[in-house]
Amino acid sequence: MPRKLPVFLLLAALAVPASAAVDGTVVNRTTGKPQPGVTVTLFKLSAGMEPAGSVKADEQGRFRLPQDVQGPSLLQAAFQGVTYNHMLQPGAPASGVNLEVFEASSQPGAAKLGQHFLIFQPAESQLTVTEGFVFNNAGNTTYNDPERGTLRFMLPKGAASVRVQATAPNGMPLERPAGKTAQDGVYKVDFAVKPGETRFEVNYTLPYTPPVQFESRLLYPDIPTSLVAPPGVEIKGAGLELKGQEPRSQANVYEVKPAAFKLEIAGAMSPAAEASGEPSIEQVLPRIHGSLVWLLVLAFAILSLGFVLLYRARLVESTPPAASQPAKGTHERRRR
Repeated sequence: MPRKLPVFLLLAALAVPASAAVDGTVVNRTTGKPQPGVTVTLFKLSAGMEPAGSVKADEQGRFRLPQDVQGPSLLQAAFQGVTYNHMLQPGAPASGVNLEVFEASSQPGAAKLGQHFLIFQPAESQLTVTEGFVFNNAGNTTYNDPERGTLRFMLPKGAASVRVQATAPNGMPLERPAGKTAQDGVYKVDFAVKPGETRFEVNYTLPYTPPVQFESRLLYPDIPTSLVAPPGVEIKGAGLELKGQEPRSQANVYEVKPAAFKLEIAGAMSPAAEASGEPSIEQVLPRIHGSLVWLLVLAFAILSLGFVLLYRARLVESTPPAASQPAKGTHERRRR
């Protein structure tokens, strides 16, 4: 006769899942149908992103990865040159996952630039400029144009320490290279603008001996552009309209009208402004009632917290090497 197992061993066996596989369906949200042929990769998230397996979805869009999932993991789908991510939280079901993808187009479609601002932070012999762009994609198609870039921006002569960050919907800021274009002083960023909100942040420095002349040109003249001057900093120029002063930071906010503009910047940030700490964007967003206030909160959160947009994202993506100087754009292996 076969030997009986102790009761506690039987209970333990019943508690073990029959399969530790990760499975689900790739769904194309543009068409509303399952998407076959998509490459799905499982990453284990520990000190970094460790690939744990990869498979292609079948004709019904279904996929199955037999790997055991322990701890936080990430599913990544590569479709039409863009990657889409789905976080597998510890304890959450790893079976029956719907992994969303979208059709990609080189045309902006519903992806529109909604916010544009520049922050000037002079200190000693250096002027730090932060330029922010916020895209809203209300459609169901991803805007992706590797050749021309989804964002274009101006760099004045003498700009150094150029750094570009892009943040996908529900994502973390990622370093992107600034690629040259055929237009003098115009650079492009290759980063997919998915449905939802995508943010770009361009940081660079200029030599500063006040007063300094700052010249630039608006590449998106149909969108209002705000200039933010911290306390102690004075901005002058033709076509500037003072929109008001942010009560908490006492920063002056201007709107610039001409597409090509020239500014005179003088002064330096006050010690109080440099030392002030601001809460994260997540903390202040519930108190926002107008687009101008929203812009100011965003701007000074960037200034006081090291020019980084702070989000507690549920999504983790790999970060490619940063570009310290503008360089010719290179094609990334994984689009975001």
